[in-house]
Amino acid sequence: MNVFNDKKKRKIFIPLIAAVLVLALIIGACAVYLGDYYRADIPAIQQMLPEGTSWKEEPNGNIVFEPDGAKTGFIFYPGGKVEYTAYIPLMQACAERGILCVLVEMPFNLAVFGVNSADGIQAEYPEIETWYIGGHSLGGSMAASYAADNAADFEGLILLASYSTADLAESGLSVLSVYGSEDKVLNAEKYEANKVNLPADFSEHVLAGGCHAYFGVYGAQAGDGTPTVSNAAQIAFTAEKIAEFIN
Repeated sequence: MNVFNDKKKRKIFIPLIAAVLVLALIIGACAVYLGDYYRADIPAIQQMLPEGTSWKEEPNGNIVFEPDGAKTGFIFYPGGKVEYTAYIPLMQACAERGILCVLVEMPFNLAVFGVNSADGIQAEYPEIETWYIGGHSLGGSMAASYAADNAADFEGLILLASYSTADLAESGLSVLSVYGSEDKVLNAEKYEANKVNLPADFSEHVLAGGCHAYFGVYGAQAGDGTPTVSNAAQIAFTAEKIAEFIN
């Protein structure tokens, strides 16, 4: 029996097993984290949509609303850990106001993994003369980062309960910011601090009684304030402000 070789094998084997176990724990934790997200409230969405509402689903998962005669397009990045279909009512409301809307599906429901998801979308719709990009919460911040690198391709940026960490002050982009007065998820200090990254003439609208979650339809969000307006009312208000901004 070679005791020396057995000890040597154990010195190699034990750390290897430990490394495998740590890796398994990390993978498991990631799976739990990524699998825990806000689902779209399908029954509530169905009640909000007008009868006959329809859209196009792209092979890559993107959902497109194409109103007749649209000349303006809006690429939308969903909020972090929110199922993107939760924003169908908002996109439909914008489409009713004549805006072609592209609702982007994000990897793992996190726009940080799909910052460049807007690539190629504009080329698919040559009839659209003017483009805007934006999003909700994390999605808005990632849309702002994309806009900073592609400012010449867009007329403006739309931030819903969000802010830009990218410097857009001299980008030439028009910027709209909308949030609810009861939003307790949006970091107010970071929102104020990052205003310096926006053009001096950016537009800001605060919905009295609005909350963080009500830009989509996915129920209450942890840590959010208590809204005093309905989900449908916040979506209608937001769509109207977007249409006014674009037009």
